[in-house]
Amino acid sequence: MEDPVYVAPAHLAIGMFVILELSWLQHPFSFSSFLVQNEDQLATLRRLGLRRIRIDPLRSKRVAATIADEQVEQADLLDLPESSASPESPEPGPTHAPTRPVVPTVADPAASRSEHHRRLRASIASAERQAAQAAQVVRQTTARFLAEPTVAIARVNDLVTGITDSLLGVGEVMVHLLGEKDGGDELYHHSLNVAVLALILGKAMAVDVESLRLIGVSAIFHDLGMVAMTAGAQLQCGALAVDQEAQLRQHCEAGARMALQCGLPETVATVLLQHHEHLDGSGYPYRLSGDQIGQAARVVAIANHYDHLCNANRAAAAVTPYEALSTMFARQKHWFDAAMLARLVRVLGVYPPGSLVQLSSGAMAMVISANAARPLRPMLLVHDPAIPREEALILDLEQAPEISISKALRASALAPAEHEYLCPGKRVAYFFGEDTRTG
Repeated sequence: MEDPVYVAPAHLAIGMFVILELSWLQHPFSFSSFLVQNEDQLATLRRLGLRRIRIDPLRSKRVAATIADEQVEQADLLDLPESSASPESPEPGPTHAPTRPVVPTVADPAASRSEHHRRLRASIASAERQAAQAAQVVRQTTARFLAEPTVAIARVNDLVTGITDSLLGVGEVMVHLLGEKDGGDELYHHSLNVAVLALILGKAMAVDVESLRLIGVSAIFHDLGMVAMTAGAQLQCGALAVDQEAQLRQHCEAGARMALQCGLPETVATVLLQHHEHLDGSGYPYRLSGDQIGQAARVVAIANHYDHLCNANRAAAAVTPYEALSTMFARQKHWFDAAMLARLVRVLGVYPPGSLVQLSSGAMAMVISANAARPLRPMLLVHDPAIPREEALILDLEQAPEISISKALRASALAPAEHEYLCPGKRVAYFFGEDTRTG
């Protein structure tokens, strides 16, 4: 490997590819390595207070690389003598980069980004805690529903009321990707995922408070009929044996009957009956169409199908969040309420949390948060081997207009090191928080 090449800040030029040997929180740029494209970037680089800045001639544009070669020959910048310091360099001192660069500005972009990063981390941590508490309630009520249906219904009502109040209490909703949960109990994981998505979508559709609460309860119990199903038929996504398919299709009617018998409202029972119906009449159990399907059932149907696509029991059948949304919008849109499906795209973004993407800079990243007001500008966890995984760069594309998403990827497209760094989970789960950019 060739020795690294350095230039004095005064000798930087547009077209050079710079590599800042600093933490990403110590400078205001989106990345620690990039091609210098304008005078503003040059000025900012020179204000960092560094004696020398590393460049990569191979990734620099030809003219800049020629300039860099000439400057290296003239100043021997690999070992810059103290007397050769540029006028814009600080007083003589060590030749390595300082621990903390000096950025003499009142509104420090790096400090602002550090605070934004802290708030986002705090929002995700809060979402993780709330989701864990909700999952515990759903797990317990699922396990004890048949033995204590009244108690289970009361606990779910309390849970959904709490989530609904929390959701309505925030302004702009930010949807967060949750970390990997414990294994097993797919039924309660699925029920909670569907409930959270259905509530977020219901709020986006401006559903009234009582209807929103009923949507949440319906979503938690939407697969109640699965309690009577065999393990082989539960939560399958893909080809089933004929008898399994027939049994699976019975869970809608079975769930509706159980709901009424246990004292759940008729509105909830209707959702349990209709959540696999399609607007074009191709669903089951009664092949209902159009206005024959209630609003709450339409909301739960969309959330349910999206989660089935992302979290299929058979790994080979699962698709990425980006593929799931694309499939629903491009090839299955006739199944769903068009306004609701469009709103789901806005809520989750074009690249929903959990999507793996390649950026215009060439870096690989995973979407970790989305905001309904910025569907094309999500927040990303960026792979950078120079930064430890626990300090990984979280890039807000809203604050980095020079960076865009080039394409979505499957996990198999990542190199082993990228996969280990980004850690795409086997299960996609969401919770919500306040938009950290608006408070």
